[in-house]
Amino acid sequence: MDDSSNPPAEARITSRLIDSLYTEAMLLADEARSYFDDAGRDDRSTLEPFVRVGFACESLKVTTRIMHIVAWLLTQRAVESGELSGREGRRPERRLGHAAESEPDLVSKLPPSAQHLIEASSELYARIKRIDEGVVTEEPIASPARALMGRLERGLGGNFG
Repeated sequence: MDDSSNPPAEARITSRLIDSLYTEAMLLADEARSYFDDAGRDDRSTLEPFVRVGFACESLKVTTRIMHIVAWLLTQRAVESGELSGREGRRPERRLGHAAESEPDLVSKLPPSAQHLIEASSELYARIKRIDEGVVTEEPIASPARALMGRLERGLGGNFG
Protein backbone atom coordinates (compact mmCIF):
# COMPACT_ATOMS: atom_id res chain seq x y z
CA MET A 1 0.00 0.00 0.00
CA ASP A 2 1.52 3.31 -1.13
CA ASP A 3 1.16 5.99 1.53
CA SER A 4 3.23 8.63 -0.30
CA SER A 5 0.28 10.97 -0.91
CA ASN A 6 -0.23 11.54 2.82
CA PRO A 7 2.26 13.66 4.77
CA PRO A 8 3.96 11.90 7.67
CA ALA A 9 2.02 11.90 10.95
CA GLU A 10 4.71 14.08 12.52
CA ALA A 11 4.08 16.86 9.95
CA ARG A 12 0.33 16.81 10.68
CA ILE A 13 0.97 16.98 14.43
CA THR A 14 3.42 19.86 13.98
CA SER A 15 0.98 21.78 11.82
CA ARG A 16 -1.83 21.16 14.30
CA LEU A 17 0.40 22.22 17.19
CA ILE A 18 1.36 25.43 15.41
CA ASP A 19 -2.29 26.19 14.62
CA SER A 20 -3.32 25.46 18.21
CA LEU A 21 -0.58 27.67 19.66
CA TYR A 22 -1.41 30.42 17.18
CA THR A 23 -5.06 30.35 18.24
CA GLU A 24 -4.03 30.41 21.90
CA ALA A 25 -1.69 33.36 21.29
CA MET A 26 -4.33 35.35 19.39
CA LEU A 27 -6.94 34.76 22.10
CA LEU A 28 -4.43 35.84 24.74
CA ALA A 29 -3.56 38.93 22.67
CA ASP A 30 -7.23 39.87 22.45
CA GLU A 31 -7.73 39.29 26.19
CA ALA A 32 -4.64 41.39 27.01
CA ARG A 33 -5.66 44.22 24.69
CA SER A 34 -9.15 44.27 26.14
CA TYR A 35 -7.91 44.31 29.72
CA PHE A 36 -5.00 46.74 29.42
CA ASP A 37 -6.87 49.15 27.11
CA ASP A 38 -10.25 49.10 28.84
CA ALA A 39 -10.99 47.13 32.01
CA GLY A 40 -7.51 47.61 33.46
CA ARG A 41 -7.87 51.39 33.54
CA ASP A 42 -10.02 51.26 36.66
CA ASP A 43 -7.61 48.78 38.28
CA ARG A 44 -4.63 50.94 37.35
CA SER A 45 -6.14 54.08 38.84
CA THR A 46 -6.37 52.46 42.28
CA LEU A 47 -2.66 51.61 42.43
CA GLU A 48 0.11 53.56 44.14
CA PRO A 49 2.18 55.64 41.67
CA PHE A 50 5.22 53.31 41.69
CA VAL A 51 3.03 50.23 41.18
CA ARG A 52 1.09 52.08 38.47
CA VAL A 53 4.34 52.52 36.52
CA GLY A 54 5.08 48.84 37.06
CA PHE A 55 1.60 48.00 35.76
CA ALA A 56 2.38 49.89 32.55
CA CYS A 57 5.75 48.16 32.20
CA GLU A 58 4.19 44.75 32.74
CA SER A 59 1.52 45.45 30.13
CA LEU A 60 4.30 46.21 27.64
CA LYS A 61 6.09 42.98 28.60
CA VAL A 62 2.89 40.99 27.99
CA THR A 63 2.45 42.67 24.61
CA THR A 64 6.09 42.06 23.66
CA ARG A 65 5.92 38.38 24.60
CA ILE A 66 2.79 37.90 22.53
CA MET A 67 4.26 39.76 19.53
CA HIS A 68 7.37 37.56 19.61
CA ILE A 69 5.23 34.43 19.91
CA VAL A 70 2.99 35.37 16.99
CA ALA A 71 5.96 36.32 14.79
CA TRP A 72 7.64 32.98 15.55
CA LEU A 73 4.44 31.03 14.87
CA LEU A 74 3.91 32.84 11.56
CA THR A 75 7.46 31.88 10.59
CA GLN A 76 6.68 28.25 11.43
CA ARG A 77 3.54 28.44 9.32
CA ALA A 78 5.62 29.80 6.43
CA VAL A 79 8.03 26.87 6.77
CA GLU A 80 5.14 24.38 6.91
CA SER A 81 3.55 25.87 3.77
CA GLY A 82 6.84 25.94 1.87
CA GLU A 83 7.10 29.74 1.72
CA LEU A 84 10.37 29.45 3.66
CA SER A 85 12.81 26.57 3.74
CA GLY A 86 13.52 24.90 7.05
CA ARG A 87 16.99 26.39 6.95
CA GLU A 88 15.61 29.92 6.40
CA GLY A 89 13.13 29.36 9.24
CA ARG A 90 15.99 28.53 11.60
CA ARG A 91 18.03 31.65 10.86
CA PRO A 92 18.88 33.61 14.03
CA GLU A 93 16.67 36.57 13.11
CA ARG A 94 13.67 34.24 12.73
CA ARG A 95 14.08 32.67 16.16
CA LEU A 96 11.88 33.62 19.06
CA GLY A 97 12.79 37.16 20.12
CA HIS A 98 13.95 37.94 23.64
CA ALA A 99 11.29 39.05 26.08
CA ALA A 100 12.08 40.41 29.53
CA GLU A 101 10.86 38.45 32.51
CA SER A 102 8.38 39.93 34.94
CA GLU A 103 9.33 41.03 38.44
CA PRO A 104 7.58 38.67 40.90
CA ASP A 105 7.51 41.25 43.72
CA LEU A 106 5.84 43.80 41.49
CA VAL A 107 3.44 41.30 39.92
CA SER A 108 2.23 40.27 43.38
CA LYS A 109 1.06 43.90 43.93
CA LEU A 110 -0.98 44.01 40.71
CA PRO A 111 -4.69 43.22 40.33
CA PRO A 112 -5.57 39.52 39.84
CA SER A 113 -6.59 40.04 36.19
CA ALA A 114 -3.21 41.57 35.37
CA GLN A 115 -1.43 38.77 37.25
CA HIS A 116 -3.36 36.19 35.21
CA LEU A 117 -2.36 37.78 31.90
CA ILE A 118 1.27 38.12 32.94
CA GLU A 119 1.40 34.49 34.04
CA ALA A 120 -0.40 33.24 30.92
CA SER A 121 1.90 35.16 28.55
CA SER A 122 5.02 34.04 30.45
CA GLU A 123 3.91 30.42 30.40
CA LEU A 124 3.07 30.47 26.68
CA TYR A 125 6.37 32.21 25.92
CA ALA A 126 8.28 29.55 27.92
CA ARG A 127 6.55 26.75 25.98
CA ILE A 128 7.32 28.38 22.64
CA LYS A 129 10.92 28.97 23.72
CA ARG A 130 11.35 25.26 24.49
CA ILE A 131 9.97 24.39 21.06
CA ASP A 132 12.15 27.02 19.36
CA GLU A 133 15.27 25.73 21.06
CA GLY A 134 14.42 22.20 19.87
CA VAL A 135 13.78 23.36 16.31
CA VAL A 136 16.90 25.50 16.10
CA THR A 137 19.27 22.84 17.39
CA GLU A 138 17.79 20.17 15.16
CA GLU A 139 20.05 19.72 12.15
CA PRO A 140 18.98 17.66 9.14
CA ILE A 141 20.44 14.19 9.14
CA ALA A 142 22.88 13.73 6.29
CA SER A 143 22.08 10.93 3.90
CA PRO A 144 24.72 8.16 4.13
CA ALA A 145 24.33 7.57 0.39
CA ARG A 146 24.99 11.25 -0.41
CA ALA A 147 27.98 11.27 1.93
CA LEU A 148 29.42 8.22 0.15
CA MET A 149 28.79 9.86 -3.25
CA GLY A 150 30.59 12.98 -2.03
CA ARG A 151 33.61 10.96 -0.90
CA LEU A 152 33.68 9.11 -4.21
CA GLU A 153 33.49 12.37 -6.17
CA ARG A 154 36.33 13.88 -4.17
CA GLY A 155 38.42 10.71 -4.37
CA LEU A 156 37.90 10.03 -8.05
CA GLY A 157 37.57 13.62 -9.20
CA GLY A 158 34.39 12.82 -11.10
CA ASN A 159 30.88 14.07 -10.97
CA PHE A 160 28.29 11.40 -10.22
CA GLY A 161 25.44 13.82 -9.43
